[in-house]
Amino acid sequence: MSTAYAPTLSLTVPHPGSPVSDGAGLAADTGRADTGRDESFLPVPDPAQRLSLPISPQDRRRLDLHAVLTASGIAPLPGDLEAIEALCRLDDRVNAALHRWITGSVLAG
Repeated sequence: MSTAYAPTLSLTVPHPGSPVSDGAGLAADTGRADTGRDESFLPVPDPAQRLSLPISPQDRRRLDLHAVLTASGIAPLPGDLEAIEALCRLDDRVNAALHRWITGSVLAG
């Protein structure tokens, strides 16, 4: 008994936003060479090119609070932004306690 040959088709679905190869070595949507790497991520910033601008304590507390919420897996809802702004107008001691409550860490204070 002979086994019949059946061709198979293998499809790869690209990640949304990543360049799609046209098979000729060029990324179809960019015209750049297809390196086979996922180039949808931004390059790592160069610290030497960082701007040295002063940041207000309130803005620093707001950025820190967003970082703590994100690291804890808490995504603020659009209506929460006013509450975040109000909390960041409070002093560093209050914000340290807030970070400690969010992370459950005694070391945050």
